[in-house]
Order: sequence, then C-alpha cells, then structure tokens
Amino acid sequence: MGQKKDLTGSEKSKIVRYLAEGCSSLKIAKLLKHDHRTIKRFIQNSQQGRKKRVEKPRRKITAHELRKVKRAAAKMPLATSLAIFQSCNITGVPKSTRCAILRDTAKVRKAERRPPLNKTHKLKRQDWAKKYLKTDFSKVLWTDEMRVSLDGPDGWARGWIGKGQRAPVPLRRQQGGGGVLVWAGIIKDELVGPFRVEDGVKLNSQSYCQFLEDTFFKQWYRKKSASFKKNMIFMQDNAPSHASKYSTAWLARKGIKEEKLMTWPPCSPDLNPIENLWSIIKCEIYKEGKQYTSLNSVWEAVVAAARSVDGEQIKTLTESMGGRLLSVLAKKGGYIGH
Repeated sequence: MGQKKDLTGSEKSKIVRYLAEGCSSLKIAKLLKHDHRTIKRFIQNSQQGRKKRVEKPRRKITAHELRKVKRAAAKMPLATSLAIFQSCNITGVPKSTRCAILRDTAKVRKAERRPPLNKTHKLKRQDWAKKYLKTDFSKVLWTDEMRVSLDGPDGWARGWIGKGQRAPVPLRRQQGGGGVLVWAGIIKDELVGPFRVEDGVKLNSQSYCQFLEDTFFKQWYRKKSASFKKNMIFMQDNAPSHASKYSTAWLARKGIKEEKLMTWPPCSPDLNPIENLWSIIKCEIYKEGKQYTSLNSVWEAVVAAARSVDGEQIKTLTESMGGRLLSVLAKKGGYIGH
C-alpha cells in the first residue's frame, strides 16, 4: 500500500465518521487505502490541537530594503505586512519573516474577547460533538447574521505602525452612522446570499421568519430538488429570534424540523464555520482602516467581498467540521482554535 502525503477534506470527514462507528485507525487506513501512519497522524493532530511552528531561519533583506519597509510602515499605518512589503516591491518573503522583520521597527495590537465557558456550557458542547460525529456535514447549511458598520468594529482596526509614529485618528460621526445587518449561509462549497436585512427592522421571531421567507426560501431553497431538501440540515444559533417557539413552529411548517433542524450548544461561535467567512469578509472591507460614508456603500463592499470568496475556500470551512468536533472533545468542551 503506497503512502499518500495529504488527506483530502472528504477523507478527513470519513475518518471522523469511522471513528464514531468504533473503527480502529488500522481499519480506517485499509478502507481509505491510505498509509496507517497518515491516518494516525491526522487523529493525533486533531486531538492535540495545533502544534507550534518550528522556528526557521528567516530570509534576510538588505539594509536598503529595510529602510524602504520602515518608510512604508510610517506612510501606511494599520496596513498588513503583505501590503507594506508589496508597496516596497519586495516579493518572495513569507508572512512569518515579514512579521519578524516588522517587529524590530513596528508593533501591532490584537484584542480577542470571547464569552467565558462554565461547566454546563462545556458539557453541552461535548454532548453536541458526540451527537453529530457521524453527520455528513456536506448536507448542513450553516447560517448566521453579521452586523457591519461604516467604521468597522470598535477597536478592531489594527496594523503595523512604525515606532515613534502615531496611529491615525479615525473619522468620528456626531450621530454614530449606523450599520447594516447581513444574513448568509454556506453549504458544502456554496454561498447562500448574502441577504440584507431591511434598515430599521429589529429581528424578532416574526420579522426573522418573514425575512427567511422573502430571501432564503423564495430566492434559493425553492429552486432546490426534492432530494436535496429531504437531506439538508438547517443550522442556526440560539439567538432569541431563532430559538423561539414561534420560529421553531414556523420552520417545522416549512419541513425543517426534528433531525433536519440542528440543535446548537451555548456560547459556540467557534464551532460555526460561517464565523470564519465573516472574518474573511471583514478583513477585506475594513483593510487598512477603511471607512464608509453610507450604508449602501458598505453593503456593496460586503457583496463584492462575499463574491470574491471562491468555492474552494467555502469547502475548506465546511470540511473543517470533523476536526472541530474532535478538538472540542479533546479539550473537554473548551474553545478550539478555529
């Protein structure tokens, strides 16, 4: 049996299902016709989480190039390392090396806030992972809403700033500026939406269901085949407008009920792959501290950024679910690194 170097996303999902069925790593290797060491390595890596990178010798740049990088960092506050180096026409430098070089001349701040998990949360996350271990995640539609503002999330914009330089002062609005609420879904390698919630509409149970009727059901779901509708599993989080008795009953009348409506554990945005899609879109629309002057302009930016995400990127996100379930079990319900 020849050794294969990489596992595909589909094969990784099969490994998770075989493990849930009680198969040994040796049996899985025979079923997938892969080297046993490859299967065992994937299982170990999924259970242990991400390993720290081995520090490699960085590529050196000339003193002239370093001066160009310093000037670019001063002129382009909050820019990414890639944008800074591209502006200097310095190519072929990996991200780790770019950041290591910039650390000598600049700094970057990153804030991450997640709700704390108590014992009950962790137990429910573990129970959820065990329940869905055998699920074919290519049949799951992952959905969520995202609010985008004219200026980006408070304190979110960040980038490299040369030492001794001051961060630019963002445009301040006397009356705020508002934002746009966006809904979307991903399934297998397909993006559903994005759809814009009408300005001024507060999503309660009734308005949420009406919104799904006007967008998701009329513009996408009704075009699908009967076999697709029979197998599709609808995922939504536990927002009050989603989990209410009214919304649950309304979805049931649409045929989305029981096993076709995925239960969701509390405080678990890290388990929803569409959260990664939101990060991709926000990084694009707010890059280099960009701000917008109207709600329509920020909505157009969201649509353009969403359309630039190709099917392979979406497939990578949806196929990551097998690894996420193994990780949450390995961490006993704790947060995972996705």
